[in-house]
Amino acid sequence: MIANEESFEIFRKRSLILKLIRKFLDDKGFWEVETPILQSIYGGAAAQPFKTYYNVLEREYFLRIADELYLKRLIVGGMEKVYEIGKDFRNEGLDRFHNPEFTQLELYEAYSDYNDMMKLIEDLIYYLTINLYGNNHLTFQEKEITIAPPFKRLSFIDTLSQKLGKDILSLSKETFIEVLKEKDIYLEKDINLSKIMDKAFSELIEPELIEPTFVIDYPLVMSPLAKKHRTKENVVERFELFIGGVEFANAYSELNDPVDQLQRLEEQIKNREEYDTIDRDFIEALETGMPPTGGLGIGIDRLTMLLTNASSIRDVILFPQLREKNV
Repeated sequence: MIANEESFEIFRKRSLILKLIRKFLDDKGFWEVETPILQSIYGGAAAQPFKTYYNVLEREYFLRIADELYLKRLIVGGMEKVYEIGKDFRNEGLDRFHNPEFTQLELYEAYSDYNDMMKLIEDLIYYLTINLYGNNHLTFQEKEITIAPPFKRLSFIDTLSQKLGKDILSLSKETFIEVLKEKDIYLEKDINLSKIMDKAFSELIEPELIEPTFVIDYPLVMSPLAKKHRTKENVVERFELFIGGVEFANAYSELNDPVDQLQRLEEQIKNREEYDTIDRDFIEALETGMPPTGGLGIGIDRLTMLLTNASSIRDVILFPQLREKNV
């Protein structure tokens, strides 16, 4: 930072971005809260956790991979608009768009859905861009981008089906793998159908999504915490936001049916997917009654990359975890 003024400016802007996010949400009546980082049962996302040991309780604990299940408990408890900006930990990839320790904004609003979340994040990113630069134009990854709500919308299922020339909801796991081989996309062994779909989309569609684009209405198999679509079979009300070919946000109309939620998590265990255990306390909270709710997650590190035109996530983290050099 002493030697590089540009690096210093990135971190000045990161601090300002966090202040602006808090002001934007506080002005809309959201409460900022804190939820546990150490959790006896991890959940809320598909990821591998970091493990630790809680000496006093004499049992294994996990660093959280998401804030979701605790924030939803607060919605049940009567806090109708909540958000948290905090550290999450996923014991996985380390590259220019991923850091195992990262900062995330998660928010939930009662009596809303994924359409309301689209409007909220459109307004937030426009608000941040205008307040940082005085206009709605950004340069990111050598691309000129205009932040102009409303953002474009594409169907995940329709777009990927059109690219592959087949209805993806009709494909078995084995057929899907063969179809992707024809596109020179090869997958690791023991991969599940959800990750196959995600890999196909990331390889074939994401690089084309330069202007701000909501990819909406995902297959149910990919989204165990999202509400089923109100008019479409085997589809959920979910979106991800892409800008410059990079994902920046993930949101749902949240699943609030405890019976449906328990069945989906049990199915995940049976298929050896991301959940090894079920958070029974969370299911009990849903049984108490959670109103229709919209939820949104935004990676602060990636968002800072977008708003400062940084080429690597390491450039926007003051103390990034780096691979040790061989001595």
